[in-house]
Amino acid sequence: MKEDLERLKQRLPLLEYLQQHHWTACRTGPRQEWVGLCPLHPETRPSFYVNARKNLFYCHGCGRGGDLIRFVELSQHLSFRQSLAYLQQRMAAASDSPLLEQTAAFYQLQLHRHAEAVEYLQGRGLHDPALIEELGIGYAPGGTLHRHLAALGYSFQSLWQAGLINRQGRDRFWRRILFPCRQQGHIVNLYGRSIGSAFPHQLLPRSKGGLFAWETLHHCSSVILVEGLFDLAVLWQAGFRNTTCAIGTHLTPPQLAQLGDRPGRCIYLAFDHDDNQAGQRAAHRLARQLASAGLIARLVLLPPGHDPNSYFAAGATAADFTRCLERAQQP
Repeated sequence: MKEDLERLKQRLPLLEYLQQHHWTACRTGPRQEWVGLCPLHPETRPSFYVNARKNLFYCHGCGRGGDLIRFVELSQHLSFRQSLAYLQQRMAAASDSPLLEQTAAFYQLQLHRHAEAVEYLQGRGLHDPALIEELGIGYAPGGTLHRHLAALGYSFQSLWQAGLINRQGRDRFWRRILFPCRQQGHIVNLYGRSIGSAFPHQLLPRSKGGLFAWETLHHCSSVILVEGLFDLAVLWQAGFRNTTCAIGTHLTPPQLAQLGDRPGRCIYLAFDHDDNQAGQRAAHRLARQLASAGLIARLVLLPPGHDPNSYFAAGATAADFTRCLERAQQP
């Protein structure tokens, strides 16, 4: 355990981690010491110091200090073991990132080569080419990934360990629309939505990462949270760029911490309004969790049987959805 900790700190220095999370600082004197506003509590005068050589921090405002793992414990509200697992997942994701980038790029090229994929996107109401490119949406026809990546020098073992193929060399993603999930610039996972009869949802066997595209909307005082990436895509297409997604109705502790990094933030929960009420029950549970974290939760009531994606695919406009937001209710 001790060796794992030391290796982790060497590969991911505290200062680098903070800078990846938008911490702005300036150097103080000739020593490897940096100062900036404390990420752990509101303040207007910088009192948060980082010693890059010792890999330690201390805040003279709130009196808290320690190493990288202690900072993750405090900022993400995790236990020691959860913090260690969180950082290890980040390191593993970063090491696989070049492979996943090549995979995502290959699938992007396949999208417009297969009419069934383009027709599927149009049927889901997604038609803006610029947005499709921005989100990095691709298509996995199946049966071709191993050959393509092997030609680029990737071994069978590396593809299998990343979860991209099984022991028989068969693609994990087969006839699926692909969304790359990024965090701090790295692809941490791939989400595939089946266009056929297979189980609809597929992720690589690893952490799904933080909230989708959080870096682009972490500054927003109000956020729309949806269940699926097609919900997010049609809302972005309609101009609601403050939309994010947890890929499901459950928030991991790091995702909850992301929403809570701005106290008093208003979260609009736009979940499925299905006949069995599963989406609405999940929204009520999550609303209580958000309220206990000091956030404001509002339940967006869509027409019965709809989620945001189907609502827009059926002809709803941005004005229609704005009215839904205006009528959003407290749980």
